[in-house]
Amino acid sequence: MGGSGGGFGMPGRLGQPGMRRAGVSGIGLVVVVLLALYFGVDPSQLLQGNFGEDQTASLPRAPTSAEEAQLKDFVSAVLAETEDTWGEEFRQLGRSYENPKLVLYSGEVQSACGFAESAVGPFYCPGDHKVYLDLSFFQELSDRFQAPGDFAEAYVIAHEVGHHVQNLLGIMDKVDGMRRGADATQANALSVRLELQADCLSGVWAHNADRARHILETGDLEEGLQAAAAVGDDRLQRAAQGYVVPDSFTHGSSAQRVRWFRRGFDDGRITSCDTFGADQL
Repeated sequence: MGGSGGGFGMPGRLGQPGMRRAGVSGIGLVVVVLLALYFGVDPSQLLQGNFGEDQTASLPRAPTSAEEAQLKDFVSAVLAETEDTWGEEFRQLGRSYENPKLVLYSGEVQSACGFAESAVGPFYCPGDHKVYLDLSFFQELSDRFQAPGDFAEAYVIAHEVGHHVQNLLGIMDKVDGMRRGADATQANALSVRLELQADCLSGVWAHNADRARHILETGDLEEGLQAAAAVGDDRLQRAAQGYVVPDSFTHGSSAQRVRWFRRGFDDGRITSCDTFGADQL
């Protein structure tokens, strides 16, 4: 997708009744992959397959139902909102924003980061500047993780776009370089800071989009905060194995994810998202 776009079908409202969906097919999530890669940046570490050019799966799939067609429109509208916001933010920095591409797929997909299945969840691939999303993930977010709502879904998209912003600003390359000389615990800690920064950047988007175009309604912010909490490493690990191993965190605890999303939302500036300079997360 390219260029900026309009709102969510009804000006100024994420939570319009027409955007409520039900009955989208679920996906079989693999817990181990969830813990490592939920909202991940580079899935190639756990995925098999050759790196290379996109296959036909890179093309947005045709919706198989009216509900999925509506959801596709919603996702496209959210992405367009991020393009408007980040285009303006980069202009203020004296830079040009390159819109990411959106790839909707079903079941499996080949990216520049390798082969991925829907169990991986949404991800951004820095190698091709694309956000990959299986639409059925949103039903899992609502049913399994008890984080329903349009803004919860928008948060997921904005988080992945946050990784794109990190990529354009050169942050991801720096972190990758630091990881190469780190042990497993240190690499995980760097990953947590990268992910929390993407959470914060999603909050920056929400702040500025609402200020410019009044996209939020009552309850939307709470939906985003609930979604951030639902995918914290501590909550996922406790549900999967009954205990928590902080050194293995790759995305941050529920409290940390909520805190950094809220920080970006409250402040509205990229400079508020310096997770790498923060003494405490």
